[in-house]
Amino acid sequence: QWCTTTAALLDPGDGAAALQSLYASNTAAKLLGEKAVAVLVFPSIVKAGFMFGGQIGDGVLMKGGKPAGYYNSVAASYGLQLGLQVFGYALFFMNEKSLEYLNASDGWEVGVGPSIVVVDAGVGKSLTSTTITQDVYAFIFDQKGLMGGIGVQGSKITKLSN
Repeated sequence: QWCTTTAALLDPGDGAAALQSLYASNTAAKLLGEKAVAVLVFPSIVKAGFMFGGQIGDGVLMKGGKPAGYYNSVAASYGLQLGLQVFGYALFFMNEKSLEYLNASDGWEVGVGPSIVVVDAGVGKSLTSTTITQDVYAFIFDQKGLMGGIGVQGSKITKLSN
């Protein structure tokens, strides 16, 4: 029941606004956005931990500039960690095959399935329209708070009921 009600809480405009903000601050993201078949954006992921950690947030799949579905991202971790952080991330699906995998899986575990590249400053500088060769690219943005080791690996993304 929790998943079906959270879909109503995420305003698709939040995802669109977060994506536009990312495009304005990152030329590599803008380039990928122009080439991607869809972008799954999570405007606000909350991560907290003290030895055991977890992160959770809701997102919207944007296809052709319009919302095409709502998703939830959840991850858990164990290890030396302490803190609280809020951040956003966007997954750029570069081909129909990778998007079909997201929709066909009963909860997509990032790191299993289509190849994914987390874009950092070094990767972003080398991206051009001819070097886009992976299925999915991920950007982490708008980090606030203090916590080490954020990422999307190990996250499980599940489609919510609309």
